[in-house]
Amino acid sequence: MPNTKSAIRRTKKTKLQTSVNKLRKSKYKAAIKKMSGYITTGKIKEAKAFLPKFHSQLMKIAKTGVVNKKTVSRKISRLTKKINKSKK
Repeated sequence: MPNTKSAIRRTKKTKLQTSVNKLRKSKYKAAIKKMSGYITTGKIKEAKAFLPKFHSQLMKIAKTGVVNKKTVSRKISRLTKKINKSKK
């Protein structure tokens, strides 16, 4: 249990930030699942239409620090490669 005033405030702030990060992490996972779903079902047109929004969503999440920027870039790159490969 925190004893000082600053420790109490810090605990409250940490609790709030944890909930915000969980929300962002779930948005990240949902976006990846949606894109992967398009690719696996063969809906390439939908995947191409969703790609710019997907890229934007993931980079916004990476900017906040919930997920590393390099991880997000790698995910985007791999899924884009899959889209381009499956259209052939």
